[in-house]
Amino acid sequence: MELRTLRYFVAVAEELHFGRAATRLHMTQPPLSRAIKQLEAEVGALLLDRSPAGVSLTPVGTVLLDEARSLLDHADRVRARVSSAAGAATITVGILGNLTDPGVTRLAAAYRRRHPGIDIRIRDTDLTDPTCGLRAALVDVALTRAPFDETALTVRTLRSDPVGVVLRADDPLAGRGRLRLADLDDRRWFQFPQGTDPVWQSYWNGGRPHEGAVVRTVQECQQAVLWNGSVGLAPLGHDLPAELAVVPLTDMLPSRVVAAWNEGDTNPLIRSFVEIATAAYRR
Repeated sequence: MELRTLRYFVAVAEELHFGRAATRLHMTQPPLSRAIKQLEAEVGALLLDRSPAGVSLTPVGTVLLDEARSLLDHADRVRARVSSAAGAATITVGILGNLTDPGVTRLAAAYRRRHPGIDIRIRDTDLTDPTCGLRAALVDVALTRAPFDETALTVRTLRSDPVGVVLRADDPLAGRGRLRLADLDDRRWFQFPQGTDPVWQSYWNGGRPHEGAVVRTVQECQQAVLWNGSVGLAPLGHDLPAELAVVPLTDMLPSRVVAAWNEGDTNPLIRSFVEIATAAYRR
């Protein structure tokens, strides 16, 4: 039995409701239900009686609840003693993009639960460095978007998002249901400063050079569209000011949310971060 699954079970057993337990665990209900069914399969007995009103513990479930609480308490004590012996452990995470992304929220909550004694430092970076400072050793792991130059890096894809073009809401193209890159050939695009990763720059310029305002942040991109009528690309699903609109592009590869770290780095905190991030973004 995994400690994580036992934590899931304890939450359901204490809440006696899958929905409330899922909210408490900062996850959705389907994966929680699957985890409990898998635990029942491992135990070889039902742990919960399910009904429309909620759930109740079976006799086997009551026994497991007591044992699970003891195991989890012991695991927390072990973690605290080891952390104290090792001194204060720190992991620095570089983040590019939207901190309100539900994936980031779930990841933060899950990582705090798994590593309550770890000092987590966040480095918020602009669009000129998609690796968030990895190459300069400013961060241990980056939560960012691909593609970029992956030389000497290890990259794990967490999620793929379709991409659209950001326009002023009163732009004639804003009312279209779909667009192609060719529809934007005569437009000015926002640009990144010289020295920006060429793979990253090519992707966000639709695969070929354009002219337009130089930007460094998401806010500057939006202002370039609002003030100058520039166009640019952005992942779908993010909130925009009412003055702007985004139209899906049919011929753009999706934008991948990834975790990246320096190749060969064996820091166990990074390995744990990537494992937790993979689960958090899968929900």
